[in-house]
Amino acid sequence: MYDDGSFERWLKFGLGGLFALAAAKMFWHWLTHDVWHWLTGDVWGWITEHPWWSALIAAPITLFVLAFLVGLFLPDDAVRVYGGAEAEQEEPLGLTYSLDQLAAMSPAGFEQACADLLARDGFLRARRAGGAGDLGADVVAWDAPGNKIVLQCKQYARPVGSTEIQTFNGTARPEHGADTAVIVGLNGFTTPASHFAARHDITLLGREDLESWAHGQHLYLVIAEERSAA
Repeated sequence: MYDDGSFERWLKFGLGGLFALAAAKMFWHWLTHDVWHWLTGDVWGWITEHPWWSALIAAPITLFVLAFLVGLFLPDDAVRVYGGAEAEQEEPLGLTYSLDQLAAMSPAGFEQACADLLARDGFLRARRAGGAGDLGADVVAWDAPGNKIVLQCKQYARPVGSTEIQTFNGTARPEHGADTAVIVGLNGFTTPASHFAARHDITLLGREDLESWAHGQHLYLVIAEERSAA
């Protein structure tokens, strides 16, 4: 077994595959020999002998299936334009935090809270990646169109300075392939940091923006409002 557990994972995958193959073979045998005979013999014979009863039974089942398919393919009432300047959200979603709650968390807890907020907003595979060797990517996720967002989460008691922004700028896109690079600063950013971020297309989520996001506003809407006010 390797240090990262890869051998164990492959062993479990192989054993699971063998079990799934055996189960599938048993299921196919049962389906083709028993169920097929029952459908072609007993059920079809009963339908041909009792067409009116068959129609009465089939009608509600057909209506249920149609209603399910219509609900599946209709678009949601709330329309969001990800990455653009517009987003519509009728009500705040379930998960919220106050700034005091965020400030009381551990650094790892603060990063996890940001990942949870992304998941709340509908981002895919939102996960905390922070730790030793993370190269500035504390949280990563993908939006619905497939754009990658990389967050660095700063829970500093002071405003985040330009040095931290420069370091993140050197890894967010070249190292992590971020389409959107965001630094979350619990207590805001210095003026030089804001100027550097603006020149290099790094999104800064300061105290007021973080409060709006944590209280239920979609992240992309917060970013759009922040950019329109800049």
